[in-house]
Amino acid sequence: MGTKIVFIKKPKLSNPVLFVGLPGIGLVGKICADYFLKQFKATLIAEIYSDSFPPTVHTKQGIIDLISDQLFVFKFKDRHFLFLAGPVQPSLDFRAGSSQEHYEFAEEVVEAVKKLGVKEIYTLAGVNIGDKRIGKQPNVVVAATNKKILDSFKKLGAKFASKEGLISGAAGLILGIGARNGFEGACLMGETNARLVYGDHGAAKKLIELLIKKFDFKVDMKSIEMDAKNIENAFKKLTQQFEDIEEKMPSDGPSYVR
Repeated sequence: MGTKIVFIKKPKLSNPVLFVGLPGIGLVGKICADYFLKQFKATLIAEIYSDSFPPTVHTKQGIIDLISDQLFVFKFKDRHFLFLAGPVQPSLDFRAGSSQEHYEFAEEVVEAVKKLGVKEIYTLAGVNIGDKRIGKQPNVVVAATNKKILDSFKKLGAKFASKEGLISGAAGLILGIGARNGFEGACLMGETNARLVYGDHGAAKKLIELLIKKFDFKVDMKSIEMDAKNIENAFKKLTQQFEDIEEKMPSDGPSYVR
């Protein structure tokens, strides 16, 4: 089957932008995309199926369907914004698939949105900083297709990684293949901890705030602020537990372990 994008409707779009928010490290991109979709009256325009997705089906009220990602659109001011969101992306475990499937998925997405007039792509993701995330407000790290876009996000408060690195999965490939096809854009990554498998709402909140600055979106932040506060409170309790354990340990530490 490869990747199939089934359009429900193909609306005429004005200067459209694509955001990609699929599951990844800390679920940061997915949380961000899902939150925007709840806030805006977005319209479903396409469903994406791929044999690179996990071999499962989705059930709802007893009805079975193939698992899929979705493409939504909403209009804000005089511009249309597309969101690629959903529960899955091609597996990064190459025991379950191949790198070719990743490229094929990204190429199909890029080709489809190109026909809709998209020229800008912003992928939303997380970047793992390990235990440094505990007790630390996360930054947004940006990697862009050109220096102009990089500088524009730096002015809004984003950081950029001075060292070389890699961006895996859809967040990297859709943007990279898009750049080869004349698209501009950036990957926006919230600092998180890869062990936060249920999601880092604090890092997602930082991405949302940055996009509000960039595009002047009108968003009710109460719900995400509450979720982010719960994450930070959990980190504070964990930090306190570590400190209590250290205080109870002998100053010279145990001489052996058995």
